[in-house]
Formats: sequence, C-alpha cells, structure tokens
Amino acid sequence: MIGGGNSAGQAAIHFARYAARVTLVVRGTSLKEPMSSYLITEINANEIIDVRFETRVVAAHGTGQLDQLTLRDGQSRTVQVPADALFALIGAQPHTEWLRGTVACDHHGFVLTGSDLSASDETASWPINRGPLLLETNIPGAFAAGDLRQGSIKRVASAVGEGAIAIHLVHQYLRLAGSAD
Repeated sequence: MIGGGNSAGQAAIHFARYAARVTLVVRGTSLKEPMSSYLITEINANEIIDVRFETRVVAAHGTGQLDQLTLRDGQSRTVQVPADALFALIGAQPHTEWLRGTVACDHHGFVLTGSDLSASDETASWPINRGPLLLETNIPGAFAAGDLRQGSIKRVASAVGEGAIAIHLVHQYLRLAGSAD
C-alpha cells in the first residue's frame, strides 16, 4: 500500500486479513496527522502490517506480472522487496513520479487511460493493433483505477467500481491476447 491517510490505513487492515504480509509505504515521518488514531492503533497492533516511513516506491519489477518493488528511504537507501500487488491510496495529489517514463501521465501526474491516451502524445507508440481498453494505460494489459487516474471522481465507491471494471478488462485483455496467437 502506498499512502499514509485513512484510506491507506483501512486498506492495510483489510488486506492483512488475507495476506501473509502488508507493507504500508508512507512518505511522511508518522501517521499521526493524516490518519485517525483508531487506525493507527489497529495498524500498530497488527504483526502482519509493516510500516515504512519516509519511503517512496521508485520502481516496479517483474516479467508479465509484478514481483518486486524498489523502495527508497529518507537517507536515499534503496531496497528491493517482494510484491504480489501494489495499491496506491495517495489522495488528491497523485505522487506518481516513479511511474514517469513508463506509464503515460498528464502534466499533473495523473495516469492516462483509455480514450484519454488518444488525446496525448503517448499513443504514438501504442504497440498493438487496437485502441486501449477503458482503464488500460499506454502499456497493453496494465490497467489503472481510482484516484491516480486522470478524470477519476475521487470517491471510494467510484474507485471500487473502477477496480471491479479493471478486473473485467483484464479478462477481456487476456481473451483478446489469446485470440491474437
């Protein structure tokens, strides 16, 4: 999880019910200002949740799927950690600098998806013979949902809905990729 606010805290607690390990990557030095005290208490009591303060995700790694993240702490030390999934709960400012040069973003840093790609310069390198699917980034098969997406509504219910749609689109992408063979 990337984020230090209530949404990130709630998500970390939720995923800790199902995951072997949850890492909360927080840019700040504490959770006291951006997060409710009851969430902080739950996170501190949960042995599955690891909180890394003054840390940013600077790279994602994997062939065909995510398997590692590179994290950089406040002293510019980097470490690679295993990762099966990545959720960014970052609020009104996208803080997607680590994606730049890989995933197309607008001038504010919000991820471009679907038809928003056709309005950008990023589609000149679209590598396959079809347009991008609704929530698909400039990387075929990589989808974005929620607040970090350009044009998102910035509401929990909308992000949840987009996440559900993204899963459907992954299945559609896999069907399309399978029919291209």
